[in-house]
Amino acid sequence: MSGWRKLYYKLLNIPIKMLVRSKCIPSDPIAELGLDPTRPILYVLPYNSKADLLTLRGQCLAQELPDPLDSFEMDGQLLPRYVFIHDGPRVFSYYAPKEESVKLFHEYLDLHRSHPTLDIQMVPVSVMFGRSPGREGHESHEPAKLRLFNGIQKFFVVLWLGRDSFVRFSQTVSLRYMADEHGTDKTIAQKLARVARMHFARQRLAATGPKLPVRQDLFNKLLTSKAIEKAVEEEATSKKISITKAQQNAVDIMEEIAANFTYETLRVTDRVLSWTWNRLYQGIRVHNAERVRQLAQDGHGIVYVPCHRSHMDYMLLSYVLYHQGLVPPHIAAGINLNFWPAGPIFRRLGAFFIRRTFKGNKLYSTVFREYLGELFSRGYSVEYFVEGGRSRTGRLLEPKTGTLAMTIQAMLRGGNRPITIVPVYIGYEHVMEVGTYANELRGATKEKENLWQVVRTMRRLRNLGMGYVNFGEPIPLMTHLNQNVPNWRDYIDPIETPRPSWLTPTVNQIANKLMININKAAAANAMNLCCTALLASRQRALTREQLLEQLDCYQQLLQNVPYAQDATAPTDTPEEMLEHALKMSKFEVEKDNAGEIIILPREQAVLMTYYRNNIHHMLVLPSLIASIVMHHDGISRQKVIDQVALIYPLLREELFMHYTDDELPQVLETLTQELERQQLIRIQENGLLVLNPPRIRTLQLLAAGVRETLQRYTITLSLLRTNPSINRGMLEKESRLLAQRLSVLHGINAPEFFDKAVFSTLVATLRSAGYINDVGDAVPENIQAMYDMLTKLMTPEVKLTIESVSELNVTAAAAE
Repeated sequence: MSGWRKLYYKLLNIPIKMLVRSKCIPSDPIAELGLDPTRPILYVLPYNSKADLLTLRGQCLAQELPDPLDSFEMDGQLLPRYVFIHDGPRVFSYYAPKEESVKLFHEYLDLHRSHPTLDIQMVPVSVMFGRSPGREGHESHEPAKLRLFNGIQKFFVVLWLGRDSFVRFSQTVSLRYMADEHGTDKTIAQKLARVARMHFARQRLAATGPKLPVRQDLFNKLLTSKAIEKAVEEEATSKKISITKAQQNAVDIMEEIAANFTYETLRVTDRVLSWTWNRLYQGIRVHNAERVRQLAQDGHGIVYVPCHRSHMDYMLLSYVLYHQGLVPPHIAAGINLNFWPAGPIFRRLGAFFIRRTFKGNKLYSTVFREYLGELFSRGYSVEYFVEGGRSRTGRLLEPKTGTLAMTIQAMLRGGNRPITIVPVYIGYEHVMEVGTYANELRGATKEKENLWQVVRTMRRLRNLGMGYVNFGEPIPLMTHLNQNVPNWRDYIDPIETPRPSWLTPTVNQIANKLMININKAAAANAMNLCCTALLASRQRALTREQLLEQLDCYQQLLQNVPYAQDATAPTDTPEEMLEHALKMSKFEVEKDNAGEIIILPREQAVLMTYYRNNIHHMLVLPSLIASIVMHHDGISRQKVIDQVALIYPLLREELFMHYTDDELPQVLETLTQELERQQLIRIQENGLLVLNPPRIRTLQLLAAGVRETLQRYTITLSLLRTNPSINRGMLEKESRLLAQRLSVLHGINAPEFFDKAVFSTLVATLRSAGYINDVGDAVPENIQAMYDMLTKLMTPEVKLTIESVSELNVTAAAAE
């Protein structure tokens, strides 16, 4: 590089350093994209901009990547390490690769022809200042394209949006592969430039989203849809009002539902949330974001479906997506959140409001369905919570399938855009509403959301620990329908809202798969692992050494036999995890001459079950193996597999687990080997599994993780055993009452232990698994076999309590 050019870049870099605070996406491109800093890299940028180049250089130096301003030298030939696809705006601004970029690509490809060992990494990089998509106008149907700025325009863009910028590294392209597969002539260089131009245009669309509609124009378009016209006519007839009045009712519903997204509100909120998260959270860990970025760039309509743990979910996911270089989605929010000032703010951030039920209101359901379909057809990403409400127990709830059904119906309206559902696991080390959840499970009335409630909650917020956002395995709807409903395209109807016979079972199937994929992306962390260990102790207290040993056991299980590929486990040492958890002020530490004792106070115990339940499905199988070994003097591997196989269908339905019946034996074998490796169990010469006395305490705590679940199953089976003809409603009621009694007598501090929804799922699973016949009566031999096996895993006191109360219930029923 010439001296004057070096001076030029140094002078230009002074205002860039002062004005620009860019974010790198992904945060670690070397690890996430597989970049090799030791191999030559060619950076490809959309158009000629020295501000973009210097912004890229700053991130490259921060990430320890080669400096784009350093030349690449080979055989005495000096080539720049960067190339601009477009020369930038001049007199004529149109999209065509300029000769300079094609010439440079050709020179690099030619080097690969003459140097067989050379393999240069071509890395497309977008540098984006601001992400306003603009408003729809006459050009709203034009294809997506890059925004190009001349020098003066770029100066004002950097001045105004320098702190709202990011540098997006994309997947590398091997020039060695290109040369070997496609050749090195000038035609290939031209194709490279053309593909790069399309790549950058799509990337901008993924970051900004489509142009925003004028709200009134959107309403006018919806009113002209055949479905709403028909619903308006029916509304006028049924309520005996004029068409004009019925149309006004439809507009009022649109006003109630529709979002009013504005980029300016998003920018301001991002500043506020950045400040808030940095003070409330110690960090937010994001996993598998690249798969979502790729879906957006490939043109998929994305539906984000997160688990619902807290009101923080809305903001946290949008915040994470924005900082991953993606446009935040339009969010289906409960109408209870439409209060001042939260409602208007949420609406401008993309929230659209939905009533709890549509029953009996044909006009409302039609308007909502058409609005949702319009969002998909325009290319907006959407977010909704398929559980319907926030989980009060920390476990996933049974899915509510209404909005999911409307999503598939939107596809049946004839849209060509592929829609992909992305399950999202959101986890916290502190959920601000968890105390309220515990009160509601004890019978307290749910408090309606309002401004004063928000103020009270915000005043109590302190250290919230870490936040976790894991993107699970996507579910492409077209692919799923092609595999399971091959003739689904025969039902496409752009006018009527189709509801074919296969819709309900297909929606249920997708909903179940969705919940399973959310749990497959679960995040274990210091808090939920510490809670799991302390709650496993009957005294809710462990010495520091015992707790560290138990954390090490959990961590090795999660790392060596991971629950799923998308699940994450902490990489910190047990000591680091414990110190982090203690800073959350949930536990007490007592010291004596023998050392420290970590105590979970009684008033905190019921709240901490929430965090344990977040990851219960990840540890339930090793806990069950440990429990079976603990309660037998010696047991064969096959008998362990047989006993787990009996219980597993109940666990699978309750906890949305992903192992199939065919996969289960191998999973159990791998877990057994891990328990043996950790020396928690031993394998005798005769092949029997037995406990290892030196590590019995760790094995006991591991086994205790499934204790309450097995007790619940035993309660329901005991009632069926003593009264095979009991009806479903009475069985659920009596199971809950007996569980409440057991919790009082034996000090069980777990609200989900007598949760109505848990017993409802259990009874339904017993029916589908053949323990209850079609008439509704229990099958005695099946019930007895399961009951005998479960009671061997109970303590005598618990077994006695269950049997005595069950017999009392039968006597009382007979007397009536």
